[in-house]
Amino acid sequence: MHSAEQLIAQAAAADVTGWGFDALEGRATEERPPWGYAHLLARAVAEAQVAVDLDTGGGEVLAECPVFAAQQHATESWPPNAERARELLGPRGVQVHETSPGAPMPLADGSADLVTSRHPVAPDWSEIARVLVPGGEYLAQHVGPASAFELIEHFIGPTTAQQRRGRHPDIEVAAAEAAGLEVVELRTARLRMEFFDVGAVVWILRKCVWWVPDFDVNRYSERLLEMDEILRSEGVFVAHSTRHLMRARRR
Repeated sequence: MHSAEQLIAQAAAADVTGWGFDALEGRATEERPPWGYAHLLARAVAEAQVAVDLDTGGGEVLAECPVFAAQQHATESWPPNAERARELLGPRGVQVHETSPGAPMPLADGSADLVTSRHPVAPDWSEIARVLVPGGEYLAQHVGPASAFELIEHFIGPTTAQQRRGRHPDIEVAAAEAAGLEVVELRTARLRMEFFDVGAVVWILRKCVWWVPDFDVNRYSERLLEMDEILRSEGVFVAHSTRHLMRARRR
């Protein structure tokens, strides 16, 4: 195995654009939720007339669908990801919209019969309800509360009860229903994550920038070297992600 310094330097220079995780093959694992979101998404968009995929990243998840809606849209706010999504999805007729965080969706009121998202950053329930036709569906897999907090707390220290309750499905259900949606399905899962080298940890922290917002390999060099010692002595660092599947309809 390379030294800690080599692994850290390699990961610090690696490309983290898009929403693929092939770089972690053999270096980290995460259990998949039991409901099979990709399959549910593919079936939903194939049956839709007008659909929009929110926070699509580089379009990798949506691109797995063999058939899109008759009119398929996608939104993404990070320019490098938006460009990648255009390259991946554009040739298949998808309209990729580069948006600003918190900006309205680029669709008219009541114009979509399906809104989807895998791991939305911060669902804007009023906007989702606005663009859906009555009876239109929201289908998404969300990151749940205290996801990967074992790893996060290694770097930032103990979290608060309020932080650990963020993204709780009960809170999101209440917000969705207050905006005019009816939640018809909610499923939750707690999933094992394993990291096998410190380079994989650096890569994921650069990818998921909201986990440790001020992450920098120099700023956190001491904690990274401590992580490397744990991995070399124990062979693995275990954390747990949480996910919930939400299906809702516009009243």
